[in-house]
Amino acid sequence: MTVRKDLGRAGLVVLALVGAGCAGRTAPPEPGTAQGTPPDLRGRRVMVLPVQDVRGVVGDVDAELAFGLRDRGSSVTWILPPRLEEVLERAPGLDTRVRGLAVGTFSVAEVRRVGDPLYGELRRLAVLVDAEAALLPVTAEAVSLGGIGTAVRFSAAVVDIRTGTVLWFGVVEGGHHPPDDPRGLASAVDVLARTLLWFAR
Repeated sequence: MTVRKDLGRAGLVVLALVGAGCAGRTAPPEPGTAQGTPPDLRGRRVMVLPVQDVRGVVGDVDAELAFGLRDRGSSVTWILPPRLEEVLERAPGLDTRVRGLAVGTFSVAEVRRVGDPLYGELRRLAVLVDAEAALLPVTAEAVSLGGIGTAVRFSAAVVDIRTGTVLWFGVVEGGHHPPDDPRGLASAVDVLARTLLWFAR
């Protein structure tokens, strides 16, 4: 496993816990970054985690993403955050959660396979809802583009629940809009949904 030299001891500990297979990355991933190919999700049960880190985005990110996925990917059985939270409420003794997951490694290294504690939490949750894969939205960030407005940028991963393999990781960016324009979020969700659901074109 190769990591950036400037991570320090704390970063190395996080990497050891989160990812069993990582390759180096010299800088945070930019729009257009892609690892792997989005899998064919038709006929599969996919749990959708809440966006783990939202920065400056106007609107309900999780609700907008759920709408975009359902609207375009009707051939996929989506298990959305409200359902996941409902299931967890019925299993208070289960050592798992849907928010605050250990996803920081995706910003500093290429993660090929997630390890514990992240994998264990995804696996336990997937058993409860009979999911085969997880869509893990890592970040949603409003990025200032100077005089041309603001764009919403998503980074997300699709993880195979059985093996912990990261089937796909990518960074996408929506169109340029004024900072308080909700079309910015809708635009980014559309790009992410089109990328993931390529078969629905």
